[in-house]
Amino acid sequence: MKGKVLFVSGIDTNVGKTFATAVIACNLAKAGKSVITQKMIQTGCERVSEDIEMHRKIQGIPFTEEDLEGVTCPYIFSYPCSPHMAAAKDGKIIDTNKIAAATELLREKYEYVLLEGAGGLMVPIDFTLLTIDYIRQQSYPLVLVTSGKLGSINHTLLSMYACKQYGIEVKALVYNLFPEEDKLITENTLEYLSQYLERESPQTALLSLEEVKEGCSPSLDVVSLL
Repeated sequence: MKGKVLFVSGIDTNVGKTFATAVIACNLAKAGKSVITQKMIQTGCERVSEDIEMHRKIQGIPFTEEDLEGVTCPYIFSYPCSPHMAAAKDGKIIDTNKIAAATELLREKYEYVLLEGAGGLMVPIDFTLLTIDYIRQQSYPLVLVTSGKLGSINHTLLSMYACKQYGIEVKALVYNLFPEEDKLITENTLEYLSQYLERESPQTALLSLEEVKEGCSPSLDVVSLL
């Protein structure tokens, strides 16, 4: 039986997707599941995906065989920008079939594949395809990462609305508490999103994520993701 894919995206860039992906992987492993992380497309790197590198550091494991073979990150581009622009600057074309095939290889070996996107849901892969289009095409359930920074309520609700319009299942909303910029805003935003999900999307779990201090210290209730 093939493994389950969970797509990890965020309400914006630099919201903590990579951090969240690694911590979820740690907690799935603690629950006795075999798990691998994958990066859909990496920009701003040479040869090695820095996000995969961060995953392995937080997980406390070396690069896997699949990392070394490029399966866990099918596309790496040098310029730090949107995938469609980064591919063009490197003279390449992104073939989503290649990404899907790599994910299928991982599903053959692992019970869970955490597929991290680049940026938010509306990030373009090319001039005709958005990340959210790819998620819908593959019928992947989504883990959406948000935070308590000012403006995140707007971005979160827009992302949730887009998923509803696209028919994408949001398994969990991960609330990244690090770094905390304003305690009052952070606490109020968490309360608002909690009430919003209870009213508008009760099937979506709300998971709070704290800073990793040593190894995989944060515990997440991953039962909702199983």
